[in-house]
Amino acid sequence: MTTRRDFVRQSALVMAAMPLLNKELLASGHSAKKTGLALYTIRDEMEKDPAAALAEASAIGYNWVEAADHSKGKFYGFSPKEFGKLAKRAGLEAVSSHSNIRPENADKIIDEVAEAGMKYIMLPSLPGEWSSSLDGFRRSADFFNEAGEKCRKAGITFGFHNHQVEFREIDGTVPYDLLVENSDPKLVVFELDIAWITAAGKDPVVYFKKYPGRFPVWHMKDLSPEMQDATLGEGIIDFKPILAMSKKAGMEYWFVEQDHCRTHSPMESIAISRRYYLDVLVK
Repeated sequence: MTTRRDFVRQSALVMAAMPLLNKELLASGHSAKKTGLALYTIRDEMEKDPAAALAEASAIGYNWVEAADHSKGKFYGFSPKEFGKLAKRAGLEAVSSHSNIRPENADKIIDEVAEAGMKYIMLPSLPGEWSSSLDGFRRSADFFNEAGEKCRKAGITFGFHNHQVEFREIDGTVPYDLLVENSDPKLVVFELDIAWITAAGKDPVVYFKKYPGRFPVWHMKDLSPEMQDATLGEGIIDFKPILAMSKKAGMEYWFVEQDHCRTHSPMESIAISRRYYLDVLVK
């Protein structure tokens, strides 16, 4: 359990890292180009010392973060307000949270995300009973709309993050399409995981054209020839035509995200990914 003394100590660590952050950004020449990080990528570091991990991510040059540890009313052991402040002290904006929102806990989860000052709450995946049939996906879309309305009233936006399963046809229907078409665009958005839609044999550009404006948040993740997630620039995905469609997609934020960092440490991987984005993709 995080005490007030721990919180003060960790905040001091963040402040100590700020000169390093400013030096790195000024040296890079890319300080105006913002980049986001899904904290799931550095989850081990966040578990050991959240303040130090946030400080290092900030020093690398990241601007936005997405939380991936929201349980028992806390984010990484901190109250929602404390976590929002901790990220801010590191020079980071806590934009989004992957939270296991369900009908029975929706009100509580939404209140906590809003209290942390975040803009989005993302359901990271569907429970098995929701994704085993077309009826289950239809019920999921109904819940999306209900959660979306509650989020709207709380001043935040509800969204859904995909894996591959949502693109596997059931009786000739792509479940992901069903989710998009049966959810209210005023209430529900979609966080497209670029690697997993590609691994499922679908083209992100096609979806951006088919459902314009529905994808304000992305997970930027590369894909190895073995269909495993990879550091940006070390896989097979051509991101340039995808990024060229960002306006059509409605993209506002994106996050580097890896489930498993196989060839580098997580901190090395996020640094390489950010540099590839700045030096190759948007140069």
